[in-house]
Amino acid sequence: MTSILRRTPLFPLYAGLGGRTVDFNGWLMPLQFSGILGEHAAVRERAGLFDVSHMGEIEVSGDRALAALQWILTNDASKLAVGRALYSPVCHENGGTVDDVVVYRLAADDYLVVVNAGNIERDVAWFSQHARGARVVDRSAEYAQLALQGPLAAAILTDAAVGGTADLAHYSFAQGVSVCGRPCLVSRTGYTGEDGFELYMAPDDAQTVYTGLLEHGAARGLLPAGLGARDTLRLEARLPLYGHELADDITPLEAGLQSFVKWDKGDFCGRAALREQLDHGLARRLRGLAVLERGIPRAGYAILAAQQDSAGPPIGFVTSGTMSPTLGVGIGLALLEDGHGTPDERVAVDVRGRAVAAKIVKTPFYRRTT
Repeated sequence: MTSILRRTPLFPLYAGLGGRTVDFNGWLMPLQFSGILGEHAAVRERAGLFDVSHMGEIEVSGDRALAALQWILTNDASKLAVGRALYSPVCHENGGTVDDVVVYRLAADDYLVVVNAGNIERDVAWFSQHARGARVVDRSAEYAQLALQGPLAAAILTDAAVGGTADLAHYSFAQGVSVCGRPCLVSRTGYTGEDGFELYMAPDDAQTVYTGLLEHGAARGLLPAGLGARDTLRLEARLPLYGHELADDITPLEAGLQSFVKWDKGDFCGRAALREQLDHGLARRLRGLAVLERGIPRAGYAILAAQQDSAGPPIGFVTSGTMSPTLGVGIGLALLEDGHGTPDERVAVDVRGRAVAAKIVKTPFYRRTT
């Protein structure tokens, strides 16, 4: 039986904008509009607008809400003021990663947790299982989400919104902002390595806000952008993708997310396993690599200790890889065995049986200058 792919409220607009759609975690989403390279460049140089309404939203509320989040998250939610957001992994007891999420504190005892599209159902179940008396409600059907990203995003949003959105600090948000005449929650967050905003609104308002932002941004070169550019942008910025850099069998420590694991906040799910992993030394770590000849490292490709034939013993595998539009070379993230991964170390990527020379590089591959 063929499953029916889900559609966001913006699906009816895709064809008119030249959108090419693909199956992404059960959603029919735009891979690209005018082209991945052009959309990537627009975000780096001007601005791009993404439909990310496939993401999930879970409300955690009540006087036990903070206690629940302190147990579920590796990050410290007690530091979160109303109007602020934080990023955090969510771990199994064995330290593997359930998901990585962004948490918004809407009010004293009311939090909105944004989760990855492919994990909505199991995250709702996980949060409910570990609620510790808090109220957990799946609000995913009540939200559409857009991401306006790039160095001109603030100027475009200022034109389209009523309120001081350009003054929002990084990882802060404002509720009830009128954007193109529709009420939105606007946060200064994103997944591209650029300045930008994420906007949450009622699904019925999504088309008005989306088309309105494109109109306000047209003179500044704003383009609609798809999942293809979103992936190349986030990889250049070394931002993890669940199912690649994080997974049930990959811990936040292995993924290099130690700064989001707060040991001094008290106990949390997975703490003992992560502490043991840290105390005994990590058997593998996530590293960046750049190829030195023709070839693109793709997810799942084996990493060899040196440029040799593909029969050599692998020392790790690629979690994500692409041809970097900004740098013009093949780049990737790879989980490598302990003892490998020093900067400039030469390795090889097994690209369909051909050992392609590469070297370990520091990440992020790209960092904005302002």
